[in-house]
Amino acid sequence: MFIDKATIKVQAGTGGNGAVSFHREKFVAAGGPDGGDGGRGGNVVLQGCESINTLIDFKYKRKFIAQNGQNGGTNRCFGKSAPDLVIKVPVGTVVKNAESGQVMADIVDETPVIIAHGGKGGWGNSHFATPTRQIPRYAKPGIPGESFDLILELKLLADVGLVGYPNVGKSTLISVVSGAKPVIANYHFTTLTPVLGVVKVAEEKSFVMADIPGLIEGASDGVGLGHEFLRHVERCRLIVHVVDVSGCEGRDPKEDFKTINHELANFSEELSTREQIVVANKSDIATEEQIEDFKNFVEEQGCQFFCISAATRKGIEPLVHAISQKLDELPPIKRFEVNYVPVMPDKDENKWKFDITVDEDGVYVVEADWLVKVLGMVNIEDEESLGYFQRVLRQSGIIDRLEEMGINEGDTVSILNFEFDYIR
Repeated sequence: MFIDKATIKVQAGTGGNGAVSFHREKFVAAGGPDGGDGGRGGNVVLQGCESINTLIDFKYKRKFIAQNGQNGGTNRCFGKSAPDLVIKVPVGTVVKNAESGQVMADIVDETPVIIAHGGKGGWGNSHFATPTRQIPRYAKPGIPGESFDLILELKLLADVGLVGYPNVGKSTLISVVSGAKPVIANYHFTTLTPVLGVVKVAEEKSFVMADIPGLIEGASDGVGLGHEFLRHVERCRLIVHVVDVSGCEGRDPKEDFKTINHELANFSEELSTREQIVVANKSDIATEEQIEDFKNFVEEQGCQFFCISAATRKGIEPLVHAISQKLDELPPIKRFEVNYVPVMPDKDENKWKFDITVDEDGVYVVEADWLVKVLGMVNIEDEESLGYFQRVLRQSGIIDRLEEMGINEGDTVSILNFEFDYIR
């Protein structure tokens, strides 16, 4: 069964809790706090796999939860970090946030992508010992991992996409030029799933062609099978538009051409500008007048025209070489830009509430439930990540409140497990 869209929920692991412990050893008096930190929660990782070509596995399993980090131990022993949860997906899968619809990842190869970060482990009480607070009896809990509802959409990685009405000969064409073996029969919607074929042009030179199931009028609005598979054309560098020039089924080739292009444009404005080669198939049963009339029409549209008969292999070789030459001029297969930005609550909502106190050491302690998730996404070793965190603090009003409380440059601010010196 070919399934190219699925919705899943992923939950990264929570960090382990820090330990509250005091050193106990013979002949060592007042050994002091020695609670270790908790381990990091497991990340949820998506990895492309060439041997998987459908999302059917996600029809039966929709929830993926990574392990939590181990709690800290005595003698400053850190808890063990949890292993990453690796989810295998087909190469070509686009990952979107179900809530916002933004793209979080585009899996175009087998490089692992962290889609949900595990929570950091909590600090043990050994971190909180100071000259004035020598026996801290508390530790920090682990930070929860990220959780997302994801939409997975498989968009085939193909250089060339074959489009056209049902029964115009697309399946026959791909079976002739490649090793693909689609179902071929004389009725509509013979092809029910996209078919990929590798077309060899010369030694060490080839391209990938996709046979997209037949489109009909209204496909972009859900008519026929087109709405299910139009997404697979989006990555194609070149569209090969196959038309039945003979009109043997009572349709006008010109109207077929206009209708399919209209559906492509309705589905995606970008597809309407995609480079296109028009192939007049079934020329063996068409008249010279039909072929010449359609050729003139296509060339008026500014498209390259080829006349073939896939059944008799007439005109196949020039078409393959023309496609290869055109691909040499075109940019690489489209990658979808990652545009996901964490959605922050409105400033007037209760989710923005925070509390700031000054402890006995003069440290400004910021408490806010919503900061748990924000800080869990911040990498303190990354300049851009820290810049994002600073913008959140400014946008939420925390920095303004600190300034109202009289904070000076160099004073320490503590937010959960993260301490930093305030700089104006």
